[in-house]
Amino acid sequence: MLKNRTIVAVVDDDPSMLNAAETLLDAQGFATMVFASAEEFLDRGAVTQVDCLLLDIHLGGMSGIELRQRLKGSGSMLPVIFMTALDDDATREQALKAGCVGFLRKPFEARQLINAIKTAVP
Repeated sequence: MLKNRTIVAVVDDDPSMLNAAETLLDAQGFATMVFASAEEFLDRGAVTQVDCLLLDIHLGGMSGIELRQRLKGSGSMLPVIFMTALDDDATREQALKAGCVGFLRKPFEARQLINAIKTAVP
């Protein structure tokens, strides 16, 4: 069976952010999987199931940067869009070095997220 919707994984330790992202993405026609931690994302084997990863940088436990580096080290080409409430030059530089395709500062507008996903998964 062919998949007809882009599947976006959202990893954030803020339950309200997970709920808001899932609601928005579902309303825009994306399929969404949500995870409260990087470890949960890895444990559930989601990397092989999704088309794009919306990833908070500052998580309890493994950070978003660490997760991206781990995925990259295992050969994953999964496009990653980082998001953070703590935007500074050092954080942005780390995200770019880790290989993100998008960088969003929380709070961000819905259209910014949708545009970032459409750029990451044409």
